[in-house]
Amino acid sequence: MMKKHRWYVILAASLVLSSGLVYLFQIHVFNKIEDTEFYMLQDLAFVPVQVLLVMLIIDRLLRKKEKESLLKKLNMLIGVFFNEVGTELIRRFVGMDAARQSLLSGMKNIEGWKKDDFARMKEFARSHGGAPEPDPGSLEDLAAFLRDRRDDMLRLLENPNLLEHDDFTDLLWAVFHVSDELHHRSGFGSLPESDLNHLKNDIARAYGLLLVEWIAYMGHLKTDYPYLFSIAARLSPFREAADAVVR
Repeated sequence: MMKKHRWYVILAASLVLSSGLVYLFQIHVFNKIEDTEFYMLQDLAFVPVQVLLVMLIIDRLLRKKEKESLLKKLNMLIGVFFNEVGTELIRRFVGMDAARQSLLSGMKNIEGWKKDDFARMKEFARSHGGAPEPDPGSLEDLAAFLRDRRDDMLRLLENPNLLEHDDFTDLLWAVFHVSDELHHRSGFGSLPESDLNHLKNDIARAYGLLLVEWIAYMGHLKTDYPYLFSIAARLSPFREAADAVVR
């Protein structure tokens, strides 16, 4: 520990020594000890104000800028996830959703949404009562899809910036869990009801987290990158005929 902070100690001692030498030089040249002491006390009196400016104001501004920069990097990662995995995964989950009509109706005309609409739809997604009802065929397709995208998701988890985004990290873990559950089953045609219910609960967890993160991500795109929002809206997983062609 001492070795790690040794340069701090050396720097602090050097600065204090330099200050002392300057004061001694001032006394030697001008021979006014009282003036030197007066201005030294004046400087010391201003130290608390300097601490206030540096620690409580400047430091907070720097942290805010740092956080904004980090959020931009995180949103780039989230964009990669939805482009490679998330959007198609939502489309598959919506296909399993027995209550999808209310969701599809709420997700219409996203191009015209305002800031309040995104916040409202995030709350709607959290409370959405849709329960996935997968059949053996859809589970088989889902298992193959997640298996093909596993390396992409692993690379995302390797990025240390994700530690700053708890919600998205929870989403990735939920999707990985679904992938693991499906991977460790040899087939889905003869699963007992208890196991099917277990898989439904795992899918429902990932589904809910996906919906909320997708809406949040789309809100970010509309505010900061409208050109990216345009194509993401055209390829929305809630469109029956998603098409990148502008019509």
